[in-house]
Amino acid sequence: MVIKQKIGNLNSFEVSGRSIDLVSIEWFEANKRILHKRAKSGTEIVMKFMNEAQSLTEGDVLWEDERRVLVVEIMPCEAIIIQPASMYQMASACYEIGNKHLPLFFQNEEILIPFEAPIFKLLSVAGYEPKREMRKLVNPLKTTVSPHLNVEGKQSLFSKILQLTTSATDV
Repeated sequence: MVIKQKIGNLNSFEVSGRSIDLVSIEWFEANKRILHKRAKSGTEIVMKFMNEAQSLTEGDVLWEDERRVLVVEIMPCEAIIIQPASMYQMASACYEIGNKHLPLFFQNEEILIPFEAPIFKLLSVAGYEPKREMRKLVNPLKTTVSPHLNVEGKQSLFSKILQLTTSATDV
């Protein structure tokens, strides 16, 4: 079965007594354009997302028929959890993590990153009191800026900034 786009999310999708067939993915697979998976029922699925901004998240509906609905499930993984005590601690923790070019997630007033022992030690020594737990990483912080136009033809933030800086009159 080939899936070319998601058709909704369970938060606003009518299941109507149909069975939910889960397609489990790892957090790092959520932004892949081509993905081969097997649903819990055994159905082989090939996802081919050609839209640039396509990303999967927990509960996304990929396909439906009269008996079942295929739904994305993000699998839990080992994560580092930081509960910042202040906005200053939030900013400095995000800066330290971002400086390492690591993915950041934000859930329930906590900063989460995929577990890596050296980062855990660094955050511990810096006094952030990190915890190590199994968690679903489902709310990524968008930290990169794309110079491309988005699907609706609107300019990205990067394109707008570039236009402002290059259209100013030279003095």
